[in-house]
Amino acid sequence: MSAAAELTAAWTDRFGDDVTTEETAGGLSVGVPADRWVEALTFARDDLACAFFDWLTGVDELGEGFAVVVHVYSLERRHHLLVRTRVPRDAPSLPTAIGVYRGAAWHERETAEMFGVVFEGHPNLVPLLLPDGFEGHPLRKDFVLAARVAKPWPGAKEPGESGHGAPSRRRVRPPGVPDEGPWAEAAERRRAAGRPPRERGPDA
Repeated sequence: MSAAAELTAAWTDRFGDDVTTEETAGGLSVGVPADRWVEALTFARDDLACAFFDWLTGVDELGEGFAVVVHVYSLERRHHLLVRTRVPRDAPSLPTAIGVYRGAAWHERETAEMFGVVFEGHPNLVPLLLPDGFEGHPLRKDFVLAARVAKPWPGAKEPGESGHGAPSRRRVRPPGVPDEGPWAEAAERRRAAGRPPRERGPDA
C-alpha cells in the first residue's frame, strides 16, 4: 500500500464521510468540515506525525465561499499533507489553529487581512501588511482596485525630445561640415530627407 493510500485510510477511519481525499503529486489533499478544523489538524500532527507546519492561506472560491488551506509535513515519515476547509462568504470564521501549530499565528493574521476570514480565539488578529486606514481585503476576487491618477512622464522618452525633460545631447555634424553657414543648413536638409551629406572638396 502506498503512503497516500495509507493516509487516506487513516483519515477515513477517523472522520468517515466527513472527509474527502485526493492524491496529489506531493502527497495527499484532505478536505474537512469547518467544525472539525482543529480536530483535523490535531489528528495530522499527533497521529500522522505531521509536526512541521509550513503555511496557511486562503483561496477565494466566489459563490462557494473561502477555502482555508494548511500545508504540513512529516519529517519522520516523509509525507506532505494539505488540509483544507471552506467557510461561507457572508460570515467567514474558523477557530484559530495556533493551539496546534504555533506558527499559524502569523499566517492567520495575513489571511484575515487579505481575505477577511476571522480566526476565533487568535490573541492578536490585527493588520499585518497593509497601511493604517486601508479598507477592504485585496485578495478577494470582488475587491476593486482604486484607479491610479495618470501622471506625465517627467523626462523625455528619447534624447532630443521635449524640452520638459533632461537636456538633449548635442547633435554631431558630419565630417567637414561647419556648425554654421549654408553648408550646415544644406547638410541638415539632406539629413532630414534621409540622404547622406555631400563631401566638401579641398578647395571649398
